Amino acid sequence: MGRITATELSWSVKGHRLLDNIDMAADDGKVVGLLGPNGSGKTTLVRLLAGLRRPDTGTVRYDDTSLHDLSRRLLARRLAVVEQDVYAHNHVSVRQVVELGRTPFRGRFDALTGHDERVVDAALERVDIADKQHQSWHTLSGGEKQRAQLARALAQEPREILLDEPTNHLDIRHQLELLDLLGSLDVTCVVALHDLNLAARYCDHVVILDHGQVVAAGSPETVLTPDLIVAVYGVSVLVDREPTTGASGSPT
Repeated sequence: MGRITATELSWSVKGHRLLDNIDMAADDGKVVGLLGPNGSGKTTLVRLLAGLRRPDTGTVRYDDTSLHDLSRRLLARRLAVVEQDVYAHNHVSVRQVVELGRTPFRGRFDALTGHDERVVDAALERVDIADKQHQSWHTLSGGEKQRAQLARALAQEPREILLDEPTNHLDIRHQLELLDLLGSLDVTCVVALHDLNLAARYCDHVVILDHGQVVAAGSPETVLTPDLIVAVYGVSVLVDREPTTGASGSPT
């Protein structure tokens, strides 16, 4: 497992500050939720943590190493990223997409080893998409594509996973199964979410963003209060506990 730390992270576009002085940490093996309304900066923060964008100020560290001291290959051997919008070339099978997760561990022209094949098999089974592995990527539904991308991430055998709205397009069953899976992985996860109930149930720690700033961070029980939700989302809620799990919930 690994730890991700962001310190005084800022990012701007054409002089407009989209993220401002962000401090956050994702500890070993924890599921950290990034929450906030549309436009609050969740996706931008995920991309900065992944090294897909360079911050104006601040640093991102993986354990004790600065992100920009890690080569792309070394980073890909420990970090997997699951973005919202994913694409693949025509005529690529689902299995071939998942096999991309083994790329950091192979030479450019090396064939998959027996170990690689077993890792891919396990990833397909784990996200319940093995029965579609020989189909064309473009025949999948949005939810199936999302699950295939998670399988590709698992095939990297990562220490950390960054996920941007991974429950988009998923039905309720697969939303719950995906978040159950993340919690069982023994991997550090940072996941951007819209659904406060899912965050309350599955996240060990949440970071609330609003207008590009962190306005609260901590356990869901201490952070997701009616006052905070009104202030950030402009919605009055009743916060109660889910009777079977004891997790907080935030119905409107």
